[in-house]
Amino acid sequence: MKTEKTFGDTIKTLRGEKNLTLREVSEYLKIDTSMLGKIEKNNRKPTKDLIGKFSKLFNVSEKNLIIEFLSDSVAYQIMDEEDFASEVLKVAEKKVKYLKTIKNLK
Repeated sequence: MKTEKTFGDTIKTLRGEKNLTLREVSEYLKIDTSMLGKIEKNNRKPTKDLIGKFSKLFNVSEKNLIIEFLSDSVAYQIMDEEDFASEVLKVAEKKVKYLKTIKNLK
């Protein structure tokens, strides 16, 4: 899985590799075709449940799809902060560790 692609790009590529139409995939997922199109264009965020369904349909790792989705979210948040985006990521990684320790203490 190429990590430089967006979640939507990844889903569109996987759908193309299986030669499935938007309609076929949306029927499997039980969502509107337009919603699937918006997900593929990165105009709509999938739920965690949908990510699991994509994983099953395309026989790919759910963990990798979740990483694709979450990394998109982070990237969109910091992409305009070119001068210190890397620093933000480093600090965020430390904060995740800190927040996990606080959560485990409760």
